This record gives sequence, C-alpha cells and structure tokens, in this order.
Amino acid sequence: MYKEKNVGLFNRIKCPNCHKSYDVRMKKSGRQLFCKHCGNYIKITSHNCNYYIEYYCESKRIREKIGNSKILAENVLRKRKVEIAESKFLDIKKELNVKFDDFIEQYYENHCKVNHRSLEKCADVHVKLLKRYFSGKCLQEITPLVIEKFKAERLKEVSTSTVNRSLSFLKAMFYKAINWGQFEGVNPVSKIKYYKENNKNLRFLEKHEINRILQFCKGSIGGIIIIALNTGMRRGEIFNLKWRDIDFKRDIISLLKTKSGDKRMIPINEFLKNKLISIRKHPKSEYVFCKQDGQPYKDIRTQFNTVLRNAGISKMRFHDLRHTFASQLVMNGIDLNTVRELLGHADLKTTLIYSHLSQDHKKQAVNVLCSNRDTAWTFSDDAEKELKSPSFITV
Repeated sequence: MYKEKNVGLFNRIKCPNCHKSYDVRMKKSGRQLFCKHCGNYIKITSHNCNYYIEYYCESKRIREKIGNSKILAENVLRKRKVEIAESKFLDIKKELNVKFDDFIEQYYENHCKVNHRSLEKCADVHVKLLKRYFSGKCLQEITPLVIEKFKAERLKEVSTSTVNRSLSFLKAMFYKAINWGQFEGVNPVSKIKYYKENNKNLRFLEKHEINRILQFCKGSIGGIIIIALNTGMRRGEIFNLKWRDIDFKRDIISLLKTKSGDKRMIPINEFLKNKLISIRKHPKSEYVFCKQDGQPYKDIRTQFNTVLRNAGISKMRFHDLRHTFASQLVMNGIDLNTVRELLGHADLKTTLIYSHLSQDHKKQAVNVLCSNRDTAWTFSDDAEKELKSPSFITV
C-alpha cells in the first residue's frame, strides 16, 4: 500500500535551449534558475513549469506528469491515493508467484482426471517427468529459453515424438493456467518449435510372424493378443473390456469409453468369438481380462515380451498389434474409410499412414477411365486416318 511520506507533488522546469529539466519544488515563482549545461538563465513562472505527482504502490515508485495546473495535479494525486487504498489501481498488477509443483497437481486433479480419464495414466507420467525438470520454479520463471533447454535435454533420453508429447502437455497446462487466472502473458510453449516426427516407418507383423506368435498365445495374455490382432483395440480399451460390452448374438463389441470420447462398435469374427467363449469368467469380476483378485490388468509388458521372445520376434510394441490389424486390412483391399471407422480415428489423415501398403485403390481409380470411356476418350476412324496422314509435321 502507500505511505503518506512517499506520496508527493512537485514541479519541474525545462531549459528552452538545451531542454535539460530541473526540479524547482523549493524555488519560488518569479525567480531565475541558472542552467548548468548551457549557461542560460530560466525564469520560473507558473506557465513554464510542469507539475508531477509521485507515489509508491507495491514497493514501486510511480511518477506521472500532469501539466502546469497545480489544482489538477492535487486532484489526480488524491484520486491515486484512493485507488491504491482500494487496490483498484489498474496500471499496477500484482505479480503472480504460482509454484509450478502446486499448479501442475491442480491441473492434473481438476482437469486431466475429470476431462481425460482415458489418458489419466499418460498424464500422470507427464506430471512426474515435468516435475523433475521444473520443480521449485514459479510459472513466470519458465521462459521459452528454459523450455528449449528442457527440450534439448529430453531429446538425449527419448525420441522426437515423445518430446513433442511432453511439450503438448506443457502447452495445454499453460493455456489452462491463463484461463484460470494463474498466469499472465503469452504461453511460453507457443514460441517453441516442435521436432519433426517420422511416423512413416510402421512396425507390423507379417503373416508368418502372426502364425508364430499365435502358437504361444496361452492364458490371459494370449486372449489379449488375439483380441488386439482381430479388433485393433487399444491396450486400455482391452484392459477395461467388460462382459456386458460383448454381444455374442450380434457378434459386436461396444466400446463406450474411447480415446476420442465417441462410442465405437467393433464386429467380431468367428476366430475371436470362439476364443472369447473359451475364456473362463472370474466369479467376482466383470472384466474379461483380470488378475486373480478380479482387478483389471494395468501392465502386461513382462508377459508380452515373453511371448515375443518365445516366438522369435524382436523390436515389437503392444501398440504395433493395432498397426498389424490395420495393415492387414489395407493389404487385403479394405478401403481406408472403413479402416478408420474400425480403428476409431476421428480424422482420416491419421489412417492415411497405412495408405502406402495398398496400391489396389490407386489401380482401381485409374481403371475407371477404361471401363467408363465415352466418345471424348476414343478416336474416330477419320481422326485416326488424319493422324496417319503425311500432312502432319512430326518432329
């Protein structure tokens, strides 16, 4: 707030020759002031003096030039006193000192868990990672330069796409901080250039690899792998699959909670149907795949790697089973839009990464010209004779 001794009114005069200004608050009107710079004498009058007001707010000294009216300057100063006392002085904003650790927890609890429950585990990983780099800092201290250093350090540990996912999470967090009034200014991540990602090299199983991996599909892990290969479902969707989601009469799996938030219907083929029927239901669990205590699986990395090792398959992730499902469909002539619907992609652009696997749709497109030719595409007999006529000049 303000203190009375720190609030003041004074006037200054400017030399007409060198434009150097002097404080004349202790000088009386009518006297002359000697300019130390140009040697000129300046007569002090009420017309050539400008009044200034000076006050302190939030430990900052503020000076304002009012003009040559002392009455106006006194009125403005009184107004500033009231504004400061009521904390309504708009030109001075209280600097926010929101701790990064506190806000990211608030963001995770009040936004991620509520609005993105399917990505809750992924968000938890980002929270722990970003805390490792930015812990102890305030949001205002996280500048584009600090983020660039984080980006470079993180690239030494993971791929470019993983770094980009962390930047996207941080960017969304700062936008939410701005919306919630916890951060002032421009989002610092908006000034960061993302790494270029190379998503063209897809890893998917060939037919002989699928046959090898199916030989070692035993127990729950076997059922999980088979349903992934035959439906393209994501790992979290399989873990959360319940018996009530499966309609054996219509041969359909209904997914109510998906990554995009939209309901998805997936047809079941005979091979998968027989496998699902053979699975023993847990008496105390509604989940199709669960542990001995009836709780759904959270991670099957160890079991999955064991199957891969036994089958002699390397450099394979569980998500690549989803790529295998889509790739096999495309290579068997299924159109991309149908594949998009089965995978649950919101945008066809995401599905286009599989387009290079099938040339049939391109071949069919150009064959349309052959099957639907009209007279505009064919030469008449007269035109053909004219082309063979020697009157045509050839080069």
